[in-house]
Amino acid sequence: WVKFPVRLAALPGPGGKAAPLAGASLLIWTTTPWTLPGNRAVSFSPKIAYGLYEVTAAPAGNWAKPAERYILADRLAPAVFKAARIEPDGYRRLASVSGEDLQALELDHPLRAVGYGFRVPLLAGDHVTDEDGTGFVHTAPGHGREDFDVFVAHAPELDRRGIDTAIPFTVDGDGRFTKDAPGFEGKRVIDDSGNKGDANEAVIEALLGQHALIARGRLKHAYPHSWRSKKPVIFRNTPQWFIAMDKPLLTPSGPANDTLREAALKAIAVTEFVPATGRNRLRGMVEAKPDWVISRQRAWGVPITVFQHVETGEVIPSPQFAKSNELMARIRAAMTEEGADAWFDAGAQQRFLKGLVANPGDWQQITDILDVWFDSGSTHTFTLEDPEAFPQLAGVTREVDGGRDRVMYLEGSDQHRGWFQSSLLESCGTRGRAPFDIVLTHGFILDEKGEEKMSKSRGNTLSPQQLMQTSGADILRLWVASSDYSSDIRFGPGILQGTAESYRKLRNTLRWMLGNLAHHSTADTVAPASMPELERLMLHRLAELSDSIRKAYDEYDYKRVIALLSQFMNTDLSAFYFDIRKDALYCEPYSSAKRRAALATIEHIFRATTLWLAPLLCFTAEEAWLARYPSEEGSVHLETFAAIPADWRDDKLADKWARVRRVRSVITGALEIERANKRIGASLEAAPVVFVADPGLREALAGVDLAEIAITSDIDIRAEAPPADAFTLPEVAGVGVVSKLAEGRKCARSWRITQDVGADPAFPTLSARDAAAVKEFDRLKGAA
Repeated sequence: WVKFPVRLAALPGPGGKAAPLAGASLLIWTTTPWTLPGNRAVSFSPKIAYGLYEVTAAPAGNWAKPAERYILADRLAPAVFKAARIEPDGYRRLASVSGEDLQALELDHPLRAVGYGFRVPLLAGDHVTDEDGTGFVHTAPGHGREDFDVFVAHAPELDRRGIDTAIPFTVDGDGRFTKDAPGFEGKRVIDDSGNKGDANEAVIEALLGQHALIARGRLKHAYPHSWRSKKPVIFRNTPQWFIAMDKPLLTPSGPANDTLREAALKAIAVTEFVPATGRNRLRGMVEAKPDWVISRQRAWGVPITVFQHVETGEVIPSPQFAKSNELMARIRAAMTEEGADAWFDAGAQQRFLKGLVANPGDWQQITDILDVWFDSGSTHTFTLEDPEAFPQLAGVTREVDGGRDRVMYLEGSDQHRGWFQSSLLESCGTRGRAPFDIVLTHGFILDEKGEEKMSKSRGNTLSPQQLMQTSGADILRLWVASSDYSSDIRFGPGILQGTAESYRKLRNTLRWMLGNLAHHSTADTVAPASMPELERLMLHRLAELSDSIRKAYDEYDYKRVIALLSQFMNTDLSAFYFDIRKDALYCEPYSSAKRRAALATIEHIFRATTLWLAPLLCFTAEEAWLARYPSEEGSVHLETFAAIPADWRDDKLADKWARVRRVRSVITGALEIERANKRIGASLEAAPVVFVADPGLREALAGVDLAEIAITSDIDIRAEAPPADAFTLPEVAGVGVVSKLAEGRKCARSWRITQDVGADPAFPTLSARDAAAVKEFDRLKGAA
């Protein structure tokens, strides 16, 4: 707790009485005494009630002594006096001190006598509270963002009052006090190992020597640490290089109409953002961005290749320096030959300036480096504009016209402040436009519990290479594609295991189609108009999916692509269409129109689904594609999405079959109960009676072989209300099922139970259909 003596004698007090401020001290509280040499003001809040207090009694040898007067926040006075070992009856409140009183006050620095003789003003600041401390904030503009902001905001007023507004550089890059901290030069804030240095104790000893302390204590300081090195961080104000956001851009012909901020905001307006909220995020950052600081002080990096005149501050190269082109040519040639380190070599200043300026020694060579975001922001220059790397983009005018490839930048949400922004500003400053047409933002990977972000520094990452060795790349890709990448997502072995099951189902569906198509010739196709309704329904579903999947891809909504294909391949295909058509594919005669139509439909389905999956499951799709269409030169990745004819879409047919499937759901529900009760094994052992009271559902069933669709050996449909003992589903009103066993014998080939098994004496265990199919196959085999 530190005393700042009041510099002025007295000010008007409440009720027109004089406030006895002469000789009083204003109290501040700090947890970083080492910042006091950088103090240039004290901040207060007009919203806080302050008072003038007098010590009336104190223990012998106490730092806070009787008759001393302090200004502090009323709410915090009891705690401050307790810290100073003053009993509640050992102090009294003399008067209120208003915000107007404080604003007019000036203070002496507590170390005035040892080199700090400047005037210390009081500044109103919104960051001041009366939660802790004294209600005043010691303000060192070189060591804190809020301190810097409030000091700079008041600088014009302070200049008018003749108060020095220069911000000192009290701590150097090694964490040592400089000459701007008289009496402490060379003292260290923290040592090389990250432990506390000797600066704090040196400042405290000096304060004690000036009788400037009323109390001190110990606390465990929650101070910021570097997330990489885990070492404590100190804040210090340093000179930097900036790019102006609100000055007209320079072009070869002179100043442009737009500032860098205006050009960037125009570019943001015509850029596509995925998700759309990214536009508001980037726009808000650019709108509020101060001048762009581009320099860093590190021992490595791309140098800022400028010289600054020691006396005038002039910078070269510049438009005003006649020999700028020659200077830049020298620097460029040296770096081309020797790399960026040529700038830091001994004698570089003479090498580059000799003959261009009267005395190279008058110029300071800047050794700051560019911020690494500036480096990465320039990548578009060496990729998108490199005619050898991207010949299709060479020389293009990058207006979005939909007639060419578009450029997408994609990265994590933190890059609105980083790569996205630096790329935008650099390109707008040099080319007048954004380097991208689309900006896609993804979230971060969290651990399996969703508790913390995966990162190298935490050591909780999972290696994609390891996962691919055990699970394969496409399972990892499927997990990525099925995740909502716009948000943070959880990841771990358990989650990947669930993805593996989804992958297995998709892969097995492709394998099943390949197995059935193995002996099918693409020339042996069937026109959709000649196909049964069930096949035309599947072609309708392909047409529906084509529109939805193309839209999802256009919107980079890969999780929807996976959801649509998983639903289609697992539910519409494996659990419905394929299940029904297995009988026709395996048991119908080779020449069967139904079988040929099913194979032609499966060919269409295979082509469409494999192509739709190819961008996401690239290895699986390639393997499946080449298994069906072998080629040394061919690849699924050289194909475009299947062109689905518009006339495959048949909403009327789809509506009819939606009703058929509702009836089917009641039948399969009844059969599941029979199977659970062990009255049947397979559904082909049943011949249920189906009661359909709803005329609309009966109309939909007209012409449909419901036994085939329900995979039973026979079925009896009755236009009646279901009896009381019938199985029903609440969601399918007017439909009931009474289970019955099929009558007849079981065909050894198709497993259907029919009355005509053995009708052909040559095949006593086969139904008539299956016997005919075997005969036809034997004839074809003999002819072959």
